[in-house]
Amino acid sequence: MKADSRYNMTEQQPTIQTQATEPAKQAAPRSGNRNSRGGGDQRNRGGNRRGGESGGSRGRARGKTQQVREYEQKILDLARVTRVTAGGKRMSFRAALIIGDKKGKVGLGVAKGADVQIAVEKAYRQAKKNIITVPIENETIPHVVLVKDGSAIVLLKPAPKGTGLKSGGAVRTVLEYAGVPNVVSRVLNSSNKINIARAALSALQQFGSKGKRMNKKIEIEEIKSISNE
Repeated sequence: MKADSRYNMTEQQPTIQTQATEPAKQAAPRSGNRNSRGGGDQRNRGGNRRGGESGGSRGRARGKTQQVREYEQKILDLARVTRVTAGGKRMSFRAALIIGDKKGKVGLGVAKGADVQIAVEKAYRQAKKNIITVPIENETIPHVVLVKDGSAIVLLKPAPKGTGLKSGGAVRTVLEYAGVPNVVSRVLNSSNKINIARAALSALQQFGSKGKRMNKKIEIEEIKSISNE
C-alpha cells in the first residue's frame, strides 16, 4: 500500500507542474500579440490619417481656381464704424471701392460688413451695378464740366495729349480706372473722398451732344470764375 501511494504521488506532481507551466506559456504570446497589434495598428492608423488628411488638403488647395474678375479694383477708403444699439456697440467695417476696366467703364461702391473682406466683396457687387460709360475723345473728355455733390465741387477740363492726369486724390483714382489719359481737375469745399468720388462720377455722366454744350453758358462762366481764383 505504501508503494502504491508513492507511485500515485509521483504521478500527480508532473500533472500539477504541467498545469502551472501551460498557462504561462500561453500568456506570453497573447501579450506579445496585443502589443504588436495595438502598436502597429495605431501607428498605421495615425500614418494613414496624417497622409490622407495632408494629401486631401493639398489636393483641394490645388484644385481651387482663382476667380478672374471682370474689372480692376482699388480701395478708396476703409473705415471702422460703430452702431450703438440697446445691447451695446456693434462694430463693422465700411469700404469704398472704385472699379473699372480702364477702357471707359468705371463705378463706385460703398458697403459695410463684419469683416474687411466681406465689406470689400459687397462694395464690389454694388459698384458693378453702378457702372457708367465715359466718352473719350482725342484721349481726353469732350468738354468742360462742373458738378456739385453734397459739399464737394469738382471741375474737369479737357487737356491736350501728353498732359497726363493733373488731379489728385479720389478724382485721380476715378479718372485712372475710367481710362481717361489727359484731364485737368480741381476740387473745392470738401475733403471727403466718397463725396469727391461721387461728384467726379456724376461729372463724367454729364457729357452729351454738341447741342447740349451750347446751353451751358452759365456753367462755363462759373467755371472760368472758379478757375481764375
